[in-house]
Amino acid sequence: MKKIKIFDTTLRDGEQSPGCSMSLDEKVRFAKQLEKLNVDIIEAGFAASSEKDLKAIQEISKEIEKPIITSLARCNKDDIDKAYESLKFAKKKRIHVFIATSKIHMKDKLHMTKEEVLIKVRSMVRYAKSLCDDIEFSLEDATRTEKEFMVKVITTAIESGANVINIPDTVGYITPNEYRNIIDYIKNNVPNIDNIELSTHCHNDLGLAVANTLAGMEQGITQIECTVNGIGERAGNAALEEIVMALIVKSDYYKAKTDINIKEIINSSKILVDITGSFVQRNKPVVGDNAFRHEAGIHQHGVIQNKETYEIIDSSSLGLQDDNIIIGIHSGKHAIIEKMKKMNIDFDMKNIDDYVEIIKKYLEQNKRISDETFKQIIVNPKIKKLSSNSL
Repeated sequence: MKKIKIFDTTLRDGEQSPGCSMSLDEKVRFAKQLEKLNVDIIEAGFAASSEKDLKAIQEISKEIEKPIITSLARCNKDDIDKAYESLKFAKKKRIHVFIATSKIHMKDKLHMTKEEVLIKVRSMVRYAKSLCDDIEFSLEDATRTEKEFMVKVITTAIESGANVINIPDTVGYITPNEYRNIIDYIKNNVPNIDNIELSTHCHNDLGLAVANTLAGMEQGITQIECTVNGIGERAGNAALEEIVMALIVKSDYYKAKTDINIKEIINSSKILVDITGSFVQRNKPVVGDNAFRHEAGIHQHGVIQNKETYEIIDSSSLGLQDDNIIIGIHSGKHAIIEKMKKMNIDFDMKNIDDYVEIIKKYLEQNKRISDETFKQIIVNPKIKKLSSNSL
């Protein structure tokens, strides 16, 4: 199986999402959790954006031993100098240089011609390489960049010293098949492309970030840029937890693996929520509250017999307790029997239909039922006379 490197940008791109800013101490705390998660690269920030970011990258660098620490920089000398300064304590360091290459960005944001962009790439990648051996270069808005120009930019960056080339879907614009075609075009037209590492960085504006990331990986990309819980600008980034678990569940198909410690995935998600207060939707894959819970009677009956009937991920592999059966309005008697057994409640099997009826009446008015109320219903000797109003 080929090794896929996980480049986590929660502390840079993720932290840029509205309401997700972190203090210096919070950044260090989360960086330590990313090291427990065993990511390969931590993008710790954008040093030129503020003195606070520069200081945070330095403090993270002091604490982190194993992952590469990278600092983002635009294609200008001041940004690169600040990135280099921010990494002075890093055991393993990388400068991540970028410039926009799409027509709309060059014309309306940079006010630069193609020739001026190529000159800037050549001079600034060379300058970054003079300071640091490990240089990543990104073409901002790559998926809206003319393919022929993209090849020229990548070729220039590689010739100037970049050892990692990142192909971002900056605005979440592309579809999986289109992204495959872009990567395929790059691999067939850029000289020496096999001597560098290709990376993907996909945004989720159309809900395709994970699909596009996996499509890029199918075409030979070996570094994936992502965030915990998928946080990031606008609709967010490709979610680390979804990508990692897709590679595990579909290992026969992808024939690829990561070094992520999956028992730290749920903990990483919860720590990020605790730090930022960011919301994780209940049905979010892998880390959502409902990701391994079943309320429908048919599903519950299947899971009770064999979890694999309705679960493709072993929740215990993520360190979760086996509490996947939720008593709700759609639950049947098999789930209620299972719940009683798990709660060690003595019950009379001949009354099971009565238990189901009264529990459902209760749930029609209350949506959810606590363990205490559930137990009260079962152990009450006057079960047949109970009504939902009496609860």
